[in-house]
Amino acid sequence: MHLRGPGLATIAVLAALLAAPEARAADRLPGTIDIPCAATVLEQGADWYLPAGPPRALVWVQHGFARSSGHVGALASTFADAGYLVFAPNMPFMNLSGCTLQNIGDNTAFLHDVAALFGTASAPGGALSTSLADAAQRAGRTVPTIPERLVFVGHSAGAEAVAYVAERLRTHHLETWNTLRGVILLDPVRSFIGNNIDRALDGISGTDLPTLTISAPPSPCNSFGIGTLAVRTRLDRPFLGVLLPSGVHTDAEGTSSDAMGEMLCGISESVNSSTLRRLALGWMSDFVAGTRTPDFYPAAPHGTVPAAPAAHILTGY
Repeated sequence: MHLRGPGLATIAVLAALLAAPEARAADRLPGTIDIPCAATVLEQGADWYLPAGPPRALVWVQHGFARSSGHVGALASTFADAGYLVFAPNMPFMNLSGCTLQNIGDNTAFLHDVAALFGTASAPGGALSTSLADAAQRAGRTVPTIPERLVFVGHSAGAEAVAYVAERLRTHHLETWNTLRGVILLDPVRSFIGNNIDRALDGISGTDLPTLTISAPPSPCNSFGIGTLAVRTRLDRPFLGVLLPSGVHTDAEGTSSDAMGEMLCGISESVNSSTLRRLALGWMSDFVAGTRTPDFYPAAPHGTVPAAPAAHILTGY
């Protein structure tokens, strides 16, 4: 979520103070994650969602600006129910050292440290594996092995962050980059400062990494579509994703949204939030399996997606 105007800080603080809705207790294991920040270490809240069986892949789900992991709890639970191990951390939206989800000065050093979490995911004592082990042990659950295969999913400012981290893996953590199966951007928002999403998409464009987008029409909460515009101008692919014509910025949050999110950014219609989940799950399954299920892609460049026939196809400019 991203808003313009002098009331931004006040609105953001109010949004952050609202209690995020709880996801189903059977899925969610609350924990923390340590992320370096300048000369210190931030201990951020992080939710883990464990599948019933061996996980198919590790999915990073990143919330948007001034939001929390609870606001993407329904989405994370959906992925866990489909067999994925889900990591949903809380990321700061204000920090004097620039350790923020969105770029309000220069958050690239912080995002480099976030990328290092995944670059060391399988290392004994790594921050990611330690976070999972601690959360599982506190809940009395068996600690699952973190799968090699990765999928990144980001909403709003979180979409810019996951794209940037993916590109950082390509340039600095090649072994982990080779295990990244795809990226899904949910109504992406481009920071007004810097060019993080542009640099990320430029780098990804020259690869075969699947990167797909589900957007809502332009609105103040998605900065009038400038994140989707970046996707359409920077990614050289025949199919970039879809736009839900009656969608709103909170579609990715669905039933996990709250009064503040709905008041500022609209109430998601169930048909749109369910379409978003259906497409995200279909694409994710194809990313991990290396397949292409016809229901989730247009048969022709300007055709329709069978799983979302009302959606508009996103292509490049």
